[in-house]
Amino acid sequence: MSTARHSVSIHFAQTIIAAAKRRQVDHFALLHFSGLNEEMLANPKLRITPDQLSRIMQEMWRLCDDEFMGMASHPSRHGVFTLMAKQAVRCGNLHAVYHHLTHFYNLVTDSLKLSLNITDHEVHLCMKMTEPDRDPDCTLREFLLLLWHRFPSWLIGQRIHLKRVCLDYSEPAHKAEHQLMYPCVTLYNQPECSLVFSKELLQEAVVQTPRTLSAYLRRAPLDWFKRQAYFPTYTRRVIDYLERDEVLVMANMEAIAEELHITSRTLRRKLADEGTSFKELKDDVRRDSAIHFLSQPSIPISQISRKLGFTEPGAFTRAFKQWTGVPPSIYRRS
Repeated sequence: MSTARHSVSIHFAQTIIAAAKRRQVDHFALLHFSGLNEEMLANPKLRITPDQLSRIMQEMWRLCDDEFMGMASHPSRHGVFTLMAKQAVRCGNLHAVYHHLTHFYNLVTDSLKLSLNITDHEVHLCMKMTEPDRDPDCTLREFLLLLWHRFPSWLIGQRIHLKRVCLDYSEPAHKAEHQLMYPCVTLYNQPECSLVFSKELLQEAVVQTPRTLSAYLRRAPLDWFKRQAYFPTYTRRVIDYLERDEVLVMANMEAIAEELHITSRTLRRKLADEGTSFKELKDDVRRDSAIHFLSQPSIPISQISRKLGFTEPGAFTRAFKQWTGVPPSIYRRS
């Protein structure tokens, strides 16, 4: 999805607030800083912006001085990741980055154990939490795996193509979000959490510098929550088409198929093979665009409705309520 317009399940904000309450951290301060409130947290269907999730995590780090957010057996002081990153950016290649990352965290914390296991063809970056019960919603494990993938990908200037992600817990209610977080097959109930990718990638050179790292760290953790556009071929091409402002209003299967130089029947079959449909993709783009526009108070709801291709505001209201559980006016007020 466009980094400006995608959305994130409110599940992650809910679990951070739950951790704050367990740690007796001022959760009202977290909500205020991120532009959220208790009413929004009560709606499990609601989606928020990456900026809101980034802000709630930033404030949690600051208030409890713990980058593990109270979800591990020992805290990781705020600034530990920065220290690791400043050393990692000076590594020569991806192999050195992952070696440094695993050695660094094994040295500075007893909360988790990282290992880098290399076979003839695959690399397994494995992680086991010392006390997984302190992470009851599995949020810390999901966040760390996301970080172990996206930060090294940024360092080498290209996405690390994962073969699979293994998680040491059962399928959660928010498992659909994993399809957006990890660009591969996700396996549950595994002995440990791990990222698996091709051994050949270990030789990819680090292309970032201490100067570019400084800007990256100033944005953290926002970049980690921007959806990385990990979609199959035809799904990605349809989304790219739909995200053009000038075509969303009139977008239809026939027009996209013509641009892709295939028949609409073939496109429908290709999307079905990738587990989706044109209607689902158009609804997703409309939903995330609506959330993006509603976060800007200067844009009237009637104008948002027209921009998204609805014939009248009532149709937009009904659709938005179906997507999120609340009307757009209530979402904007919240």
